[in-house]
Amino acid sequence: MRYTNAFLAAAAGFVLPATAVPTTNADYSLCQLPTSNVLEGCPHDTIVIGKDGHAAHFETIQSAIASLPNNTTPYTLLVLAGNYTEQLNVTRQTRDPLDQTKNLVTVYWSSANGADSGLTDNAYTSILTVAPNLNASLTGSGPTGFAVPPDTPFGCTDFRAYNIDFRNNFSEESAGPALAVSLSRSNSAFYHCGIYSYQDTVYVGKLGNAYFYGGEIAGQTDFLYGFGTAWIEQTRLVLRGCGGGLIAWKGTNTTFDNKYGCYVARSSILPSNDTIATTKLGRCSLGRPWNSLHRSVYIDTTMDAIVLPQGYTKWTSDPATDNYNNYTFMAEYGSSGPGWNYTARIEGNVTKVLDRAEVLPYRSAGAVFMRPDGSQPDYDWVDKRYYVA
Repeated sequence: MRYTNAFLAAAAGFVLPATAVPTTNADYSLCQLPTSNVLEGCPHDTIVIGKDGHAAHFETIQSAIASLPNNTTPYTLLVLAGNYTEQLNVTRQTRDPLDQTKNLVTVYWSSANGADSGLTDNAYTSILTVAPNLNASLTGSGPTGFAVPPDTPFGCTDFRAYNIDFRNNFSEESAGPALAVSLSRSNSAFYHCGIYSYQDTVYVGKLGNAYFYGGEIAGQTDFLYGFGTAWIEQTRLVLRGCGGGLIAWKGTNTTFDNKYGCYVARSSILPSNDTIATTKLGRCSLGRPWNSLHRSVYIDTTMDAIVLPQGYTKWTSDPATDNYNNYTFMAEYGSSGPGWNYTARIEGNVTKVLDRAEVLPYRSAGAVFMRPDGSQPDYDWVDKRYYVA
């Protein structure tokens, strides 16, 4: 399994080593438009990936990634429109870079970690892995997960994906962990991407920082989970059924002492189709804790009527493990739509309904990733065109 210190931009992938500096959040939209000359508007020496042999340098994305030397030179990968069935360890073409539904590049993989899979960890199921090595990406089990060796390095400091869809199509229902995207010990950002599976769709592992903007993430069971910090903005969270909770988080510190957890801001929670909307009415949990350090917050998010009236659920009803429910932070502020029920949230005594003062520490990505002394970390890995301070 080969890992590259890189950043990826969809339809055209843009791959930068950890020490490289991106071109001041350049606008690659001209490069992303399908044209007769596929390289029109693209950076010099762009590597082309596609099924059309005369226009492409490589037929698979991973073969292009594997060809890159491990140095500090920035690289650009242009992925032509099409479906790609492969696993990626570390892209573009779109008719509208600001509309995820117009994406022309989809990467498929089919794998799940179940009783008969022969796999030993969820990490082996992922379509896209961004991590410095295998140890960093392993999920492990239980409240503390895999014990990542202390000498494991921090890997990719600037990974970006634009306008690519990732689909783990192992099953049409939850059949064990089936990752689409796995991010650990890295700074990773996704813009107008679609990420699809049923169980454990997105994993943000230990020392992982992840930023999602303007796309769609779909699943059924615990489909946002991890140890690190995820900020999700202007994104459609699509429920393909109800199992466990939407967010299952295991708390830990990240690259600096920020407010680790999962944050969903100015987004929407929707059913995947009319059947789900009617059969799962009021049954889908916003999330559940995996250990006592779980932290997640929904901010100014619109919720469909499939959302459980009490919001979140306890991890268990067993008094012996009830401390998970006493010390977790599962909260909402400014929720709206038919899935928002203030009375049921309060009576359920699981969901914390925040007021304006209480939400301030979590009100924006800048607040979440803030250092304890109030200073801002280096945000070169976040595209400032989509950054909400």
